[in-house]
Amino acid sequence: MRKLTYAMNVSLDGYTAAPGDDLGWSVPSDELFQWWSDRVGATGLALYGRKLWDGMSAHWPTADQKPDATPAHVDYAQRWRTMPKVVFSSTISTVDWNARLVSGDAVTEIARLKTEDGGPMDITGATLAAAVMRAGLIDEYLIVTHPVLVGAGTPFFTALDTWVDLDLVETQPFPGGVLMTRYETRR
Repeated sequence: MRKLTYAMNVSLDGYTAAPGDDLGWSVPSDELFQWWSDRVGATGLALYGRKLWDGMSAHWPTADQKPDATPAHVDYAQRWRTMPKVVFSSTISTVDWNARLVSGDAVTEIARLKTEDGGPMDITGATLAAAVMRAGLIDEYLIVTHPVLVGAGTPFFTALDTWVDLDLVETQPFPGGVLMTRYETRR
């Protein structure tokens, strides 16, 4: 059975994006960028909602071909392109870069994917993760908290009908006061 992790950058007040989908507050240090790149390299399958897919697929397929691309960006772009991906959307008709499109029920498909053999799965995108969180499918929450209050925007967590008990399993500080915390769902 595959493990499903919800992993994203989050403001201290709990948002993955500020109003207007502003992500300017979450620019990573070199160390944090390398950590995210290594995570992409270890991901068996990435699950994207359409909104985050639009942003990632607009940048990373060719990011390593830009004249100012750093070695770290080249490495990340190559890892991102080869990482298997599933994109959940009913509004787009095709995807590229080692991805497949699912237009049906995301929760049903993700529950099925969890039963398969394979490497760990990461879910990214707060809207997609909210449905999966409400269904109780997330095994691990990986929160990279940035020391900024954005006041509003897209929340990391959704409203739940019942509590979800978690166990803290790892913390790691990064430059600039950024802190990664990783929690496992207590089952």
